[in-house]
This record gives sequence, structure tokens and C-alpha cells, in this order.
Amino acid sequence: MAVSLSRRTGLVSFLYWIWDGLERTIFTGVKFSFPARFVSPFGFLGMLTFIVFVILGVSGALLMFYYFPILDRAWDSVAKINNVVPFGFQIRNIHYHGSNAMVLLAILHMYYQYFSGRYKIRNEILWVTGIILGTVTILEAFTGYDILFSERAELAISIAASLTNSIPIAGPTIRDAMFGSGFTDFVLRFYAQHVFLLPLVMLGLMAVHFPRFIVFDVPMVMAIGGAILITGGVFPIDLGFKFEPTVPPGITVPEWYLTGLYAFLRTQYDKFVTGVLWPGLFIGSLLLIPFMDRYKKFSWKDRPLITAFGITGIAQIMVTTYWGFYIPSDTTIPLVQRLVIDPIFFYLVMILLVPLGFGFSYMMIKMAQEAERKAKLNKDKGPKKVAEVNLSQKWINWVIIGLLAFQVYLNIAAYNAAITGLNNLSLFFTGLILMVFAGMFHVYRYALSEAKRPPPPPPTPELEHESEKTKELPKGKSH
Repeated sequence: MAVSLSRRTGLVSFLYWIWDGLERTIFTGVKFSFPARFVSPFGFLGMLTFIVFVILGVSGALLMFYYFPILDRAWDSVAKINNVVPFGFQIRNIHYHGSNAMVLLAILHMYYQYFSGRYKIRNEILWVTGIILGTVTILEAFTGYDILFSERAELAISIAASLTNSIPIAGPTIRDAMFGSGFTDFVLRFYAQHVFLLPLVMLGLMAVHFPRFIVFDVPMVMAIGGAILITGGVFPIDLGFKFEPTVPPGITVPEWYLTGLYAFLRTQYDKFVTGVLWPGLFIGSLLLIPFMDRYKKFSWKDRPLITAFGITGIAQIMVTTYWGFYIPSDTTIPLVQRLVIDPIFFYLVMILLVPLGFGFSYMMIKMAQEAERKAKLNKDKGPKKVAEVNLSQKWINWVIIGLLAFQVYLNIAAYNAAITGLNNLSLFFTGLILMVFAGMFHVYRYALSEAKRPPPPPPTPELEHESEKTKELPKGKSH
């Protein structure tokens, strides 16, 4: 027993020695908060985005062992990872769906900050670096699925090269630097951008963008990881078709975060205007939002013009994204005609959507303000009733035991699925394991908070006497 205690004391002393040694580093300059109970994840979506960034870094490093950044071997090496390398299918699906999750979380984080007015707390620099970081995140995801060099990647590369070349004066020089002269080494250049240059830029922006106080909620982190794995199990990513210059490519569209831009390009209007100018104006307007927002309050209902502008922008993105995915299924129409979108009809809808979306959003916000004002005037002055779910210690123990037993079953099921070659099923079970672990951790945390809560005070004799008098009153009578 004494030996065990001495070892434990030595381990604790060693950990404290490491922590004291980190006192002068930037790591201890950031304050991590581990919440004792459930908090809304909207407040720390940025931290969840960074966690997915770490997952992408680890999974991407594992894929680098088998990937060949060579023009005629890139697709074949990914096929080997997918079909031959042990656990290559799982790692590739985690990396792919993790990239989509990071883009989605970054967008949700941006719009939550936008509608909650967080940039008004002297956080203009955080907002500006966040917008730039989001743009670089999309470029990082774009270069990632291009180095596969499938038919869809070739389409995206051709569009990106033509858009870059359309930039006045500096366009051809940027194209040669990014894609290489003659497109013979663009896979290697995109690979260098994907694994080194863009992540380095992202880390530099994160060093400025991250606030000093960071919420690290373990159950939510596990839930996000589980969601990525479950998505990979339900929707496993395929290889697509290898690009062959002698074979006509089929119909394909870019990833969802670029499909709205693809809709503009399908109008066959000027490439610089549709592919560079419009996105640049959208990003520039987002950068200027903190300097144009002169409202004193933070709530979205108290900033009707800014809120209506944001809702209109979301509506534009949703419509153009759907339009980019939509391709008529009538095969009797020539392929070129099926891909081309009528520019007059397209831009007419986009122009009409602005006043309609802005006006409707502004009207609904004003109605919400009026309804809230009337509710405040008519609300009861008594104490608010807060709904709570209180479990006894016995039920908490049974819930934890049930979750633990279910997790053991999931571990066995995932192991059996992996050894039998059911790759996507093993991903699905592993994601469920993380989800169950998140639930078990949250229930345990809830039990600790309930145990620390002081018991309610016993009723005083006066209150007991009053309650007895109330019970003895006949019906229809009161004090």
C-alpha cells in the first residue's frame, strides 16, 4: 500500500513539474474551462472547429504514408489506401467527412457570432481574422479533394485555373505559381499547399483569432467525433472515376461549399465577375460588418438591418447552392445545354431575392420586437418556473451502468465488424461508441453536480402551520 501511494505521489509530482515548466509558455496563457454541467455548444463552436482541425491533422498524416503526389499515380495510391491498406478505408473516410465537418462548423461559428453580435465586444480583430480563416479553410478543403485527381477533381482544377487566369495583371503569374507551368506538376504543388502552406497560414491566424478563455467540453468533443464516424459509416466516400484524358468525363459537381459558386459559373457570364468579383464582394462585406454595425445592443432582434442582411445572404447561398446541384435529367438534351443556366433568368431571380428576402426578414423582426414588448407588459410578476430534470442517485447509477454495458456491446460489435471486413459498419459502430461515451460522461458530470448541490432547507414551523390552515379551508374560500 505504501509503495502504491509513493508511486501515485511521484506521478502527481511529475505532472506538477511539467505544468510548472509550462508556466512561461503560450499554452498556459490560454485558460481552459471544463464546464461542470451542460452548456450550449454554440458558444464554443470555434473550439469544436479546432478539434476537427486536429483530427484532420492526425488522419492526414497517416494518409501521407501511402499517398503519391505524382500525376499518374495519385488516384491509384488513394485506391490502394481505400482497398488494400489496413484501416485505410476508415482513415480516409474520417479525413473526408472531417473536412466537411470543419467547413460546416466554421460557417455555423461565423453566423452565430454574426447574429449574436459578439464582434461588438471590441472583437473586430477576432471577426476579421475569423473571416480570413474561414476562407482559407475552404481553400484547404478544396486542395484536399483535388489531389485525388478524379474526374470531379479535374473539373474543379480546370475551373480554378481559368478563374485564376482571369484576374487582371497578376492572374497568369498566380496561376503558374499555384498550378505549375503546363499543369505537369500541379498535384505536387496542391499537395504542398494542402499539407504545409495552408495549415501554416491557418495556425498563424488561429494564434491571433483564438480568445484567451477556451471552453473544452469533453462530451461535446466526443459527440462531434462520433458524428463524423457515423457519417462515414452511413455515407462512405467512394473513389469516383479516375481522370483519363482520352475518356469524356461524366456529369459531376464540386463539393457542397463550392456549388453556389459553380451555379454562377454555369451562366457562362464573365469568369472574373462571376467567380472572383462576386465572392470577393461577399467576403469584403462580411469583413466590414463590425465597422458598419452602429447598434448599441447585441441581440439580433435589436439589430434589424444587420440581421435582415445576414438572413438575405443565407437565402442567396441556399438558392445558388441548390441551383448548382440541379442538372436536368432529360438525356435527350445535349450535355452542354443541360449544364448551362440561363443568365437572364438566374440573375433576375437573384436580384428579386434581395429586396424580397430583406423586406420580409425586416418585417418579421419588427413583428418579433412588438410581440416581445407586449409580452413584457403582460407577463406575470411572479417568479419564473424553470423546468428541471432531477434524477435520484439510484437512477443515475442505473443509467451509467446501462450506458457502460451498451458501450461494451458496441466495442465487441465494432471489433467483429472490423475483422470481417465491413469497413463502413465498423465506422458506424465506432461513432456510436463515442456517442455513448459522451452520454455516459455527461450523466456522470450531472451526478457530480447533483451531489454538490446543497439540500433544500427544511420548512419552518410557521410555514407548516400556514400549509395546515390552507388544507383545512373549505372549498371556495381562501385567505
